[in-house]
Amino acid sequence: MTKNVTTVSEEGFSATNEVRDFETTIDAEGDAAPDTLETLLATYASCYVPALRVGGQQRGADDLGTIEIESTGELNDDDKLESISFDIHVEADVDDDTAEEIIDRANELCKVHDALKPELHADMSLEGDAF
Repeated sequence: MTKNVTTVSEEGFSATNEVRDFETTIDAEGDAAPDTLETLLATYASCYVPALRVGGQQRGADDLGTIEIESTGELNDDDKLESISFDIHVEADVDDDTAEEIIDRANELCKVHDALKPELHADMSLEGDAF
């Protein structure tokens, strides 16, 4: 199986991406749309949501309820990502040991986490009973 995306930029630093029947815009300067690094953070966190849900189911927390991930990307002097962190809040009441097990399993399941170079893997915290 393969994944295909067509990216077109007619001028400037903004690009339109065709993904199946969907279209997204990414603007490297961040003026007309989210910039490339913001889009990466959103993609990483969006991929992490189902990984958390499955990880929770497999580690005894059958329903995490609402999940909110606050993603932070720290930039170096060259405006490249130096580190990523996730502050994860879930509705379910999970203890620290279960939270660690869920994160460990989610790390194994998340395809974006797997695709990033190890020094850019997000540092993560998970807070239960957050809503």
